Amino acid sequence: MSETSETFAPDLDGLRHLGDDLDGRAPTGDDPARLWADRRLGYRLVSPANRPKFKVIVVGTGLAGAGAAAALGELGYQVECFTFHDSPRRAHSVAAQGGINAARARKVDNDSVERMVLDTVKGGDFRGREADCYRLAEESGRVIDHLDAIGAPFAREYGGSLRTRSFGGVQVSRTYYARGQTGQQLQVAASQALLRQVAGGNVTLHTRHEMLDLVVVDGRAQGVVVRDLVSGEVRAVTGHAVVLCTGGYGNVYYHSTLAKNSNPTAAWRAHKRGAYFASPSFMQFHPTALPVNAPWQTKTTLMSESLRNDGRVWVPKVAGDDRPANDIPEAERDYYLERKYPSFGNLAPRDISSRAAREQIDTGHGVGPLNNSVYLDFRDALDRLGRDVIAERYGNLFELYRESTDEDPYTVPMRIAPGAHFSMGGLWTDYDQRSSIPGLFVGGEVGNNYHGANRLGANSLLSASVDGWFTLPYSVPDHLAPLLGTPALDPDAPAVRAAVDEVRAGIERLCAIDGSHPPSWFHRQLGALMYTHCGVSRSAEGLRAGIVAIGELCEQFWRDLKVVGTPGEFNQQLEQAGRVADLLELAELMCIDALDRDESCGAHFRIEHQTAGGEALRNDDEWRFVSAWEHHAGGPPVRHREPLEYRHVHLQTRSYA
Repeated sequence: MSETSETFAPDLDGLRHLGDDLDGRAPTGDDPARLWADRRLGYRLVSPANRPKFKVIVVGTGLAGAGAAAALGELGYQVECFTFHDSPRRAHSVAAQGGINAARARKVDNDSVERMVLDTVKGGDFRGREADCYRLAEESGRVIDHLDAIGAPFAREYGGSLRTRSFGGVQVSRTYYARGQTGQQLQVAASQALLRQVAGGNVTLHTRHEMLDLVVVDGRAQGVVVRDLVSGEVRAVTGHAVVLCTGGYGNVYYHSTLAKNSNPTAAWRAHKRGAYFASPSFMQFHPTALPVNAPWQTKTTLMSESLRNDGRVWVPKVAGDDRPANDIPEAERDYYLERKYPSFGNLAPRDISSRAAREQIDTGHGVGPLNNSVYLDFRDALDRLGRDVIAERYGNLFELYRESTDEDPYTVPMRIAPGAHFSMGGLWTDYDQRSSIPGLFVGGEVGNNYHGANRLGANSLLSASVDGWFTLPYSVPDHLAPLLGTPALDPDAPAVRAAVDEVRAGIERLCAIDGSHPPSWFHRQLGALMYTHCGVSRSAEGLRAGIVAIGELCEQFWRDLKVVGTPGEFNQQLEQAGRVADLLELAELMCIDALDRDESCGAHFRIEHQTAGGEALRNDDEWRFVSAWEHHAGGPPVRHREPLEYRHVHLQTRSYA
């Protein structure tokens, strides 16, 4: 650590310290098409005969985790795979309905790897690592071919070729899909590949186990501490490397599109052991979520962005117009995305579309019982294409909407609203998916490296698949090769026992508070604070108020939490209590990061920094870097910088008009 890590930051009232710069170890060169190939060629190898001597721990069984575990198992490594689900196929990758991008350029619409890189870097508002985006685009074709080969039922053209459609932030058709359930079908295929390795004896699968700590010994990640969610047993499992593929942290907002048990606990516990946390304030709000309709509602539901291919977004031109949608004539409708962004229209990127919707709602143009949504209307598409075509493309999504709202989207417009969705921030990794802790690798949404300040639609399934199938199986062996002959850490080693004892003590502490409010009460309060102070738009004043309010809620949590039951049993309230404790700490860091980043970029929209037209105003001279936060127990976090360079995609004003 350099001396600058102890430099106090008076402008943030002691909320953070400043650290030294980081090296993302991205390859450089004049030919971007060679960067990933050259890096792979430089990786050290482990021979087939030596691979069974290494144990790799994979936490998570979504597309990234299942892919990594299956690929490493296929290569011959011993793999211990953990999931808190009762089956690997229940991982949250199932929820990404709309599609998966790939620059296979099968259509004559001028798509290419280079154009996909441009779209991804620009879509992330130039706050992601360029070299990683090249790898993402280069491997995208292999991902589609691989998933197709292992059974994913992609939609097809009449002649048998795979069909594509468009997604937000692009003007080409590069999104491959399986009706409106792409994530589910890809997750089924990946789970089958994983279970094939389980049946072959290469992977040991532990269901209903939650990671509660990372074992770091001699400066290297060498195991995890897990709790059996059925019996309550806490134990450690050691290995030569740990791979975290545990998803994002959108549930910090309580009302989010994530499954209720999605959580950042594994990542946050790793952060507290030394893994840097990058850009935590970069949170995407999906513009096509269902609105909150009642106070008892516990989450929002995602309606795929693919719907915006044929659906048109609008609000009444007159504020407060509460007539039924079909009674409002065409001349009195404002198709505001088409008006503001004519080149992209209803497929403007998610951050821009969400802010535009929020603006309409806040100025009195919102619709629905609570006036908190906008319309997504398929009237014109139904007239043009017919009901059968729309049903073929989106039938299950229309059924989902009808079951959720008791409204028929074939006859009345859908109502949608921005909802907390995808976290672009996550554990900081270098180009090789290595965290700041040697031996700890990261894949999928739990990492930070591809999407910058905004993720383009259909890049989530892709990035998870690229990490799991085509990056980690190369980079993890490079870490393992020098460890040949080194046994895995003894599970009875003093450092391992100490980690287990610390987890048990934390569990006992939660159960001993014996207050009056269950964990869900605190979670709901936290979500309301985050939507208010660190939501679609942020301000310095609001963020400072949010930091204070979160601190007060955290203090109340530790004196007034009520956990029913005991640690040594199946206890979902105890599970939730531990997760909410982590969410409270993460929420504070999110607000600190948002306050620290004194610019607007992508989904991080500081109202103090906007153009005359109300768009995000970047400050490339001062903020063209990734913020990577180091945890300091009992003191302010330390913010490190990873400077970003753009050699092939030149910095430009982000415009979708």
